[in-house]
Amino acid sequence: TAANASWIYKPMARPWFLYVLACQGGGLYTGVTPDVARRWAAHLAGKGARYTRSFPPQQLALVVEFASKGEALSAERAVKAMRAADKRAWLLSCGGQLPAPSISADTSVRPLAA
Repeated sequence: TAANASWIYKPMARPWFLYVLACQGGGLYTGVTPDVARRWAAHLAGKGARYTRSFPPQQLALVVEFASKGEALSAERAVKAMRAADKRAWLLSCGGQLPAPSISADTSVRPLAA
């Protein structure tokens, strides 16, 4: 019967992505989504997570693809459990990028008084 045919179309599982955002103030935000471009746009529009509404994203620092939502959520849980320094080291070891530190007006170079 047609119901038992092995050739019947079976949709492939949609990949899920773990993403890390470098946010204003130097923080990192970690999340998961099946559509990184849509989620990035939501964060930029202030419609993302509460954290990114308070600390807007500056850069998409890293994206990692997973075969399933469950795998992505497990990875997210592990990344969120990391200390900040460990998370930054992990991000860089995976090929992620962090924005260059900004120099505030208070730390600008001034000539010495004579």
